[in-house]
Amino acid sequence: MAVLRRIAILGQCSIQTNSMSRSVSFRNLDAHQLLDEMPQRDVKSATALIGQLAKRNRHAEAIACFTRMLLLDIKPNDYTFATLIHSSALLKDLRLGKQIQSHAIKAGFSSNVFAGSAILDLYVKLSSFHDALRAFEDINEPNVFSYASLIRGYTKEGRFDEARACFRSMPERNVVCWNTMISGCSQSGRNEEAVNLLVEMLREGVTPIQSSYPCAIIAAANMGSLGLGRSIHASAVKHLGQLGLFLGNSLISFYAKCGSMEDSLLAFKKTLERSVVSWNALICGYAQNGEGSAAVDAYEKMKVAGVEPNGVTLLGLLLACNHAGLVDEGCNYFKQVRRGDPGLLRAEHYACLMDSLSRGGRFEEAERFLVELPFDPGIGFWKALLGGCRVHSNWELGEVAARRILELDPTDVSSYVMLSNAQSAAGRWEEVREIRQRMREKGLSRIAGSSWIQVKSEVHVFVTADKTHANKDEIYDVLRLIDTNVLTGF
Repeated sequence: MAVLRRIAILGQCSIQTNSMSRSVSFRNLDAHQLLDEMPQRDVKSATALIGQLAKRNRHAEAIACFTRMLLLDIKPNDYTFATLIHSSALLKDLRLGKQIQSHAIKAGFSSNVFAGSAILDLYVKLSSFHDALRAFEDINEPNVFSYASLIRGYTKEGRFDEARACFRSMPERNVVCWNTMISGCSQSGRNEEAVNLLVEMLREGVTPIQSSYPCAIIAAANMGSLGLGRSIHASAVKHLGQLGLFLGNSLISFYAKCGSMEDSLLAFKKTLERSVVSWNALICGYAQNGEGSAAVDAYEKMKVAGVEPNGVTLLGLLLACNHAGLVDEGCNYFKQVRRGDPGLLRAEHYACLMDSLSRGGRFEEAERFLVELPFDPGIGFWKALLGGCRVHSNWELGEVAARRILELDPTDVSSYVMLSNAQSAAGRWEEVREIRQRMREKGLSRIAGSSWIQVKSEVHVFVTADKTHANKDEIYDVLRLIDTNVLTGF
């Protein structure tokens, strides 16, 4: 116990020796020396030391301490292996994890639920799912955390039927397992299933936690269902009271994506401990909804609040200026960052400014910007230029951009369409026929535009000349009535 107490005290950065007191920084101590100097070297004290090192993210030293432990003939236990496996997962070292697993097998702990679940989690995190399945099969009496790791592995691999079957076959399900399923469905685009799982979890009386709601909120945002998201928000307030930072950020983004910036701003104001992610969600929300001046104002307030902007902040700011037609403002912010902190700039920032110049019809600046790029422009830059040419009917430059895109991606439909429009505008009908013939030969066709509307919490999606909607007859009757009224002057 004295040794364990000493390690605990070391974790608090001070030790007592003899009758003298001296302060010692734990990070300056040599793990080997500490282990060698222990008066009673046993598995409990060695495991406690390894645990303290792992807690301070000194995972390589924790592994080295384990090696020394073996040399001193101290036999590890299941908790030792669980800690070491967790360290090798954080180090992202699959080979090291397998070596530790081999030691666990020799020591007879691979079927132990603690060590076995750690091994399973390692393989899931490092995307070695075949090994993860074998690890799960080796565990005697797997617990809910074992199942949760396996479900996470299935969803990561896109094997949702198996994940669902595993989830339903569990002898008991806790909130961690429910969260794993909800998260997996949301991240893979199974938005409706993610929301339904949350509803089912609540109906079964499982008490939600902070991490239960964000993925469901994101799913509702992807569905564009404002009413559904509000219901989830109300449920979170009812069950949790005070909403955490992660959930608060999710709500800011959700309301912005659904076009309700008033609610987004309210969610932002109610998020007490705001991070750079909170500010980014608000700025990007304003950008998505075309409120460029509001985004710029939020950015200035962010700087006053002492929050350091990052690359996402700059991208949201440039998008906001772009969508609101604030070309000069966007150029100024870009130049400020390039002078002050050029390390923030990525290809997407250059592409956004390129798009802004092109949309603004400032083609001479756009061409000069392309030439001065510190890297070769990818397809996104030429598409940005093409988009601006289309808006301003600059067919000559647009044709150059379209041909450059087709060199990089011969299957890009929008470029063929742009070339066809450019040739049509010039009256070159033979070239138009050739372009359309090439599209047919490649099996390319234009993607139909779509629109959606929410009625009583149900989202209805439509495409041009849609004949698949359940209420198509009533819809076309109303359209005919509108056309008739317009023609007759009523």
